[in-house]
Amino acid sequence: MVTELQVETSGQRVLQDITAQVEQAVAGSGAAEGVCYLFVPHTTAGITLNENWDPDVRGDLVRALAAVVPDVRFEHGEGNSPAHLLSTLVGSSVTLLVRGGRPLLGRWQGVYLAEFDGPRRRRVLVKVVPDP
Repeated sequence: MVTELQVETSGQRVLQDITAQVEQAVAGSGAAEGVCYLFVPHTTAGITLNENWDPDVRGDLVRALAAVVPDVRFEHGEGNSPAHLLSTLVGSSVTLLVRGGRPLLGRWQGVYLAEFDGPRRRRVLVKVVPDP
């Protein structure tokens, strides 16, 4: 079964913490041990893991990623071409291990939807596969 998370992003370029939603989806799967796959079906958003203790890290990462594509000339006419490149750099999926009915994250890690063309309503697809 695939669970669909709905995420409202708050700005044009933000890392939106979705750790709690992912934890709820994993708990709701009933799997004690296994693998959790997260997938973002959007071309201008991605998903990543990073520090969730210091909120400044999110802003730092968004600014650093934006600096990767300064003054690039794009042919795509919608005006959101940098968002397509940034989502490609970040990636559209993450795989997590599940232990004790929870995603197995590092002490300071959180799960983030990386929004590059917001604010928007985004979907994150979650598939938990229990160990046999």
